[in-house]
Amino acid sequence: MLSNFETATVAHTKGPRLSGQAAESVINSKDFDAARVEITAWPGYAPTPLVELGNLAAKLSVGNVQYKHEGPRFGLGSFKALGGSYAAFRVLQRELSKAQGYTVPLAEISDEKFSDFASRTTVVSATDGNHGRALAWGAQRLGMPCRIYIHAEVAEERAEAIRSFGAEVIRVDGDYDASLAMTRAEAAANNWFIVSDTSWPGYTDTPRDVMAGYGVMVHEINQELECAPTHVFLQAGVGGLAAAVTAALRQHWGADSPRVIIVEPDLAPCLMASAKAGKLTVAPIFNETLMAGLSCGEPSQIAWEILAEEVSDFMTIPESLVAPAVRLMAKPIDGDPALEVGESAIAGLAGLICAATQSGLRDKVGLDESSRVLLIGSEGVTDRSSFNEMTAAA
Repeated sequence: MLSNFETATVAHTKGPRLSGQAAESVINSKDFDAARVEITAWPGYAPTPLVELGNLAAKLSVGNVQYKHEGPRFGLGSFKALGGSYAAFRVLQRELSKAQGYTVPLAEISDEKFSDFASRTTVVSATDGNHGRALAWGAQRLGMPCRIYIHAEVAEERAEAIRSFGAEVIRVDGDYDASLAMTRAEAAANNWFIVSDTSWPGYTDTPRDVMAGYGVMVHEINQELECAPTHVFLQAGVGGLAAAVTAALRQHWGADSPRVIIVEPDLAPCLMASAKAGKLTVAPIFNETLMAGLSCGEPSQIAWEILAEEVSDFMTIPESLVAPAVRLMAKPIDGDPALEVGESAIAGLAGLICAATQSGLRDKVGLDESSRVLLIGSEGVTDRSSFNEMTAAA
């Protein structure tokens, strides 16, 4: 069952581990607290499950493996419901506050008296699927127009899910970075508001709000744990999820915070390239990965500030591991719960299995029989046809 992982060609490099306090300063505890207070008050909020994979842990000769399953999040299928939606609320709050001349509380921005203002405040974003769906959902709740830009390889099922929340979907030739470039150009030309999960010079407030929303997930995890994990394997695209999780864990556990291992597709290794260069680096996308949510060539500036200080190891995994990892969750080792997860949810899992079963790599990342491993299952099934193909495969 694990032979694919034992023989896979996996790249590894150490993190730069720059000195600094980015995990406290780029996004602070007040940012996380404000997001938690707002999001946990939303209708339909419920913590997502932290699932024990005990039999997998035994196979891997580690102490335990816990998997945070984000598939049920607000019925939207992914952790992005926490970030994009909250960031839309914050955009409207900021613009309303400017117009009204005082700070309008988040709890009041959906009041009927502000509906006309909301209807004239357009939010836009580029997406591979999940972020756009979350933003569209948040914008619909507030009565804000929403335009979502997707690239050529995004599945039509994901596009339809975004349209179902009232957003206009614009398909762009090229990859994610091309769709982001068009988003930025059209937003500037029309005075629309970008709600992106990546940052660049001069654009940091909204990506920080997105990351603050992700902190709700980590708070739920911390509430369930009696002690800190020793390792966390985090999949990454632009790095926003990984940086938010890393910062929130550091703020909660301090010196006991887990060793962080970033896992990327080998077709989109922008964070590994940055780690090797010791600075933020673009890695061009020549072929799209099956892990659609991780197909990003340029890291988020503020995410990299955190990751450059906190991450011990960077790994890349081949495409050949995607289907086996999805199948392993759907048809698990006897006794572990079966979970339906999407392609972008399994990079951390695949990285763990490779690290645990390849002796040289196991030593490099410091895994042993007492290791307590945390995985973030970032999405459920968002492309059912792809999932069915993968789980039906021999």
